[in-house]
Amino acid sequence: MSLAISTSPKTLVDTFGVVNERTNRIVRDVVLVIGFAVLTAILAQVHFSLGFTPVPITGQTLGVLLSGAALGWRRGALSMGTYWLVGIFMPIAWYAGDDSGSNISAGWRMATGTTAGYLFGFVVAAAFVGYLAERGQDRSFSTSLPAMLAGSVIIYVFGVLWLAHKLSVPVFNGDENAVGYGLTPFLAGDLVKLCIAGVLTPAAWKFVGRKSN
Repeated sequence: MSLAISTSPKTLVDTFGVVNERTNRIVRDVVLVIGFAVLTAILAQVHFSLGFTPVPITGQTLGVLLSGAALGWRRGALSMGTYWLVGIFMPIAWYAGDDSGSNISAGWRMATGTTAGYLFGFVVAAAFVGYLAERGQDRSFSTSLPAMLAGSVIIYVFGVLWLAHKLSVPVFNGDENAVGYGLTPFLAGDLVKLCIAGVLTPAAWKFVGRKSN
C-alpha cells in the first residue's frame, strides 16, 4: 500500500522555480519575501495627502493583497512584517507619506505613529488572504474578490481603531471620528485596488494552467 502525496502548488509562487533542496527553498522564499516587501514600498510612493487626515491615499494596500495571495499566509505575513520593520531603518522614503526618510527617528515615527494600525493590519491581512489563497480562494474571480475584500476590511479595522487611539477621537460618534478620518475617504480607491487584485490572481492562475498544458 502506498500513500499518494499531493504536489499541487498551494500558491502562485509555488508554480515557478520549483526547488527540492531545503537550502534552495529557503533562499527562494527569502527573495520572495523581500521582493514583495519592496513591491509594497514602491506602491507606497504612489500617495496623495488629503490634508484633513494623517492617512494618505496610497497604492500600498494593493501590494499587501497581492503578497498574501501570491505567497501564502506565512510568507505573506513575513513579507509585510519585513516591510514594516525595514521602514524604521531605511535611509530613504519607504512608507506612504514618508518624505523625510533620512534617519531612524523619522522611520520610527512613521512605523509607530497614527498609521501604525494600518501597518499591523497589513501583516494580518496578508496572512488571512494567504490562508484563503492556500485553499484555492484566489483561483476564480467569484472567490478571489471576497478574499481581497476580507483583507481590506482587516486593514481598516486595525487602522481605524489605532487612529482613534492616537488622535483621541471616537471611532464612530461625533463630527470628528476615526471612521471619517481613516475609512470613508478611501473606500472608492480601495474598492478599485481589491478588484485589481481580485482579477489579477485568477488571471495568473489561468496563465499558469495554460503554460503547464
